[in-house]
Amino acid sequence: MAELVYPPVIGAARTFFKALDLRFDIEGTEHIPRRGGAVLASNHIGYLDFVFAGLAARPAKRLVRFMAKESVFRHKVSGPLMRAMKHIPVDRSQGEHAYRHALNSLRSGEIVGIFPEATISQSFTLKKFKTGAARMAQEAGVPLLPVALWGTQRLWTKGHKRDFGRNHFPITIRVGEPILAAAGESVAHVTERLRERIQELLEAAQRAYPVRPKGADDTWWMPAHLGGTAPAPAEVGAR
Repeated sequence: MAELVYPPVIGAARTFFKALDLRFDIEGTEHIPRRGGAVLASNHIGYLDFVFAGLAARPAKRLVRFMAKESVFRHKVSGPLMRAMKHIPVDRSQGEHAYRHALNSLRSGEIVGIFPEATISQSFTLKKFKTGAARMAQEAGVPLLPVALWGTQRLWTKGHKRDFGRNHFPITIRVGEPILAAAGESVAHVTERLRERIQELLEAAQRAYPVRPKGADDTWWMPAHLGGTAPAPAEVGAR
């Protein structure tokens, strides 16, 4: 079936990013399969992460069907677009329905996008991963595609005003080699392997990032362990 909505939305996003003069540094897109199902799993540091993670699949000419909270699908503007792009609504009180929807998409050859942390990390470090991505990939018999994003938090993230000015923000995206679950491997172990790989990619993205905070007022987007003023994970958990 022809994709009548998704490609124009991607085109609009690219035009918007060009207007902001974002500077993209993307590596590892050759790891995205050109056909067949896969679970794309990314860290989560900003509200637009699904757009940036989805861009990593475009060189392979793939569209990613993201799992997103059900309230987004009820919005009068985003709802029709999300449904037309075949994204997957997640009602946390009925999570099994979304899980089955995602499995069917994977088995039909789609790439399903998921954020294993479930919510935005306000410390900009990896939170504990939920096991859904690994469980889904194992049951569908498809690979996990680890992705790390960096710089997206500077545009729009939880607890900060969005900044859509022409600031030339760099956006760094790293895609790792597919992860396949070994026969008999526990979902918990696959999840831990996925988290470790995304951590490696995140650290690589941070090292490659060409900008450092300009002063005391510009350190909020850097994690505490790198000298920034973002709250440490323990501080976020205590709020």
